[in-house]
Amino acid sequence: MAIIDKPTDFFNTKLYTGNDGTQSVTGVGFKPDWIWIKTRAQSNNSTVFDIVRGVTKRLRINQSNAENTSSGVTSFNSDGFTVGSDSAGNSGTMVAWNWKAGTSFTNDASGTGIGTIDSAGSFNDTSGFSIVTYTGNGSSGASVKHGMNQKPAMLIVKDRDASNEGWLVYHQKLGATKYLRLNETGAAASGSAYWNNTLPTSSVFTIGNNDVINKSGDDYVGYCFAEKPGYSKFGEYRGNSSDDGTFVYTGFKTAFVIFRRSSASSSNWVMQDNKRSSTSGFNENSYSLKSNTANPEVTNESEIDLLSNGFKFRNAITDNNADGSDYIYMAFAENPFVTSTTTDKDSIPATAR
Repeated sequence: MAIIDKPTDFFNTKLYTGNDGTQSVTGVGFKPDWIWIKTRAQSNNSTVFDIVRGVTKRLRINQSNAENTSSGVTSFNSDGFTVGSDSAGNSGTMVAWNWKAGTSFTNDASGTGIGTIDSAGSFNDTSGFSIVTYTGNGSSGASVKHGMNQKPAMLIVKDRDASNEGWLVYHQKLGATKYLRLNETGAAASGSAYWNNTLPTSSVFTIGNNDVINKSGDDYVGYCFAEKPGYSKFGEYRGNSSDDGTFVYTGFKTAFVIFRRSSASSSNWVMQDNKRSSTSGFNENSYSLKSNTANPEVTNESEIDLLSNGFKFRNAITDNNADGSDYIYMAFAENPFVTSTTTDKDSIPATAR
């Protein structure tokens, strides 16, 4: 499997300053297809927009609310995006995480024989990412084409028409019998009515009959991720409750990571990235945001080193490093540890900051 030599062609974090009006945000490096935006210094919702649902179609990550119309993102541009006057996307210091899909698809399930529910979306097989929309049918064991040619390692699904308990998460280290919610703090729970106790395949993911994922007549969106060496990793680690914290090997210089204690409740989804570094020029990063709250950025709480081949924790708080607790994570690369053009003889690994 080929290594992606330039991860910023497919994922990039962009910092900008809002103007409470309208502005074009540039410097992403590609036309983004999924944009996740958060205010840093103010309490405000995490909002997401994607090319498949279309501009101004807002969903709030930290809430279970249905999709609504907002001026948050008014266009997807060749090197970024345009934001309107929505304060959640254009007020004060901002961060936007951007992913590229790029190839559209539609699937008539009865005609193709792939899945049992019609779907449409945008995918990128190189980076292992797709956006898929479908309409629920209320049947256990229904399946949805996700667009990629590799089985997803992580799925994030939301009912666009109703609250229905929020954002459902599948992670390969938890398996198809368990689920988490991106907007909540509960421990991983079991339930066949969500993923139907069926692992995703290289063509489809399977859903149960719970309203959160398959209410008859409701419209849904799913963000699907496959693991790509040197670019993305969807793994797990165990905390050790030490300031010399757990080291997690990813095989790349880490640009973005979101992690979550899966074995206990009252646990936050913590997000950190290489652009919001608290000590410019070094590995340490202590600026964290949480997907399940509207709270502003916190410093000196979840301290982490973003390294050339993974990440390592520097303290022992329960959100990142409780002794004996299991955590799952999703991480994307700044650089692969070794590029596809090097050989064993002349490989030059990426360096940390």
